[in-house]
Amino acid sequence: MAPDFAEHNRIEMPSEEIDRLLREEGVGVLSLADDGVAYGIPLSFGYDADRGRLYFVFLRPGESSKKTEFAERTARSSFAVWNAPSRDEWESVVVDGELRRVDDGDWDRVHDVLEDNAWYPTLFSETEPMQDILGWELRIDSRSGLQRRA
Repeated sequence: MAPDFAEHNRIEMPSEEIDRLLREEGVGVLSLADDGVAYGIPLSFGYDADRGRLYFVFLRPGESSKKTEFAERTARSSFAVWNAPSRDEWESVVVDGELRRVDDGDWDRVHDVLEDNAWYPTLFSETEPMQDILGWELRIDSRSGLQRRA
């Protein structure tokens, strides 16, 4: 009988490994939804393990932003992060929770968390001045991870 794929190739990640991946990777995909229409976007993020939060900064170069419009209409969101150095070695984490704008009093903490592990392309420093910089947080309600080690 053939071995069960899930049993032999997908290993649930323990909590400490989920924390490690969220700390080490600085980019992933945020999934938003507006009345049944999905929108997934790659984003830098900061992970605050103490508060159970992911933080994002949306840069709005013009008058409007599809990303912001979707985020404002999304009550619950999910975020996926992964590392896949080879076909035989990979890991991924998905977190779910409430998506909210960052409170004004939290900006110092958000800045510190983003400095710890967010990834920013050099494009941000080369673009024209932004109209707005908006902070968002995903308050983690659940998280899960899978991994395969060679």
